Amino acid sequence: MATFSKQILSGSTDGKAVKVTGTGTAGAVTVHTGSSTATTLDEIWIYANNTSASDVKLTIEWGTATAADGNIEYTVKAENGLYLIIPGLILKGNATPLVVKAFAATADVILLTGYVNRITA
Repeated sequence: MATFSKQILSGSTDGKAVKVTGTGTAGAVTVHTGSSTATTLDEIWIYANNTSASDVKLTIEWGTATAADGNIEYTVKAENGLYLIIPGLILKGNATPLVVKAFAATADVILLTGYVNRITA
């Protein structure tokens, strides 16, 4: 029987927001690292908040840094609350864990919060 456990994003400290500091793939911040167990699934929920006075493009690297293969792009509206960016998408466990990273067009203004539902067989 599968078990479920709700966890904070591994890139977060004590559940606090992850600040997106990088402006390109080389400076992308780790938001969450998936499991190294092949039978584990991570259902990931991520919200973004833009603290600047201008809209800012956010790029999520979903399990790979290869552009187009894993990029999820979203323009986060300025000073307008939380936006659901990742709506419960799944990462499967892997011997080399898959990593979710983020960068934005402007550094230090996008904050990411969320949680992971870890499902183990």
